[in-house]
Amino acid sequence: MYQAIVFFDLDGTLFDDDKNVLPTSVAAIQEMQQHHILPVIATGRNIFEIQYVLDATGIDAVVSANGSYVQYQGKKLTAAVIDQKTLTAITAFAKEQGDPLGYFNNQGFRLSQANQDTTDNFKLLRLDAKVDPTWYQAQDINFLNVFNRDKEKIYREKFAGTLSFVRNNPRALDTMQTGVTKQTGIRTFLKEAGLEKVKTYAFGDGLNDLQMFDEVDIPIAMGNGVFQAKNKAAYVTAGNMDDGIVKGLRHFGLIQ
Repeated sequence: MYQAIVFFDLDGTLFDDDKNVLPTSVAAIQEMQQHHILPVIATGRNIFEIQYVLDATGIDAVVSANGSYVQYQGKKLTAAVIDQKTLTAITAFAKEQGDPLGYFNNQGFRLSQANQDTTDNFKLLRLDAKVDPTWYQAQDINFLNVFNRDKEKIYREKFAGTLSFVRNNPRALDTMQTGVTKQTGIRTFLKEAGLEKVKTYAFGDGLNDLQMFDEVDIPIAMGNGVFQAKNKAAYVTAGNMDDGIVKGLRHFGLIQ
């Protein structure tokens, strides 16, 4: 049985500013594992985007796409699939708005169209963004990005009860089935893996981490995090560039 479970957000948390995991954080995760503490990635990213992180850290448990795809010991536990009717509707609506859509599953993604925001976004993520506006029609899509800077309200009104929208950066809205969040992904992970009685911790920095913080026993905010995350946290550690992961784990006695 695990002594504890620690959920790690990636961007702004486990990642440094260059989208890599600090060597000190990798060593800390390996030390955790030796002490029967389970590390889990909990991210808005999809599995295919973070394989290099899983390889570097030895982590094989993931709550990805803000809870839309969950795996344990390298195997899928659950995936939320957005139905084709909804995908067709949001594709048409986004086209009317002039907004590119990103269609994602655990294996890859495509764009409905490209603009400067999509170019900038995927350059930062170090991903090769290809345009194929019909790709979603032959795929199980778990997650979407809607690229705009100020249209949360109209999308939420248009797709109320069907899709939920969370602004994770200035360029795009993370888009999931209504009711799917990091919180529900963690809840599903713990239930399906039979780990509901194990004490849980979570490190995060952003708005999409707030519901994750509600689900775990001990929420830990990064020093570089948004004020809402810091207000909700049981502890605020150092920033992602200042060994915040190591210092937070050490504060709670999860590593030496």
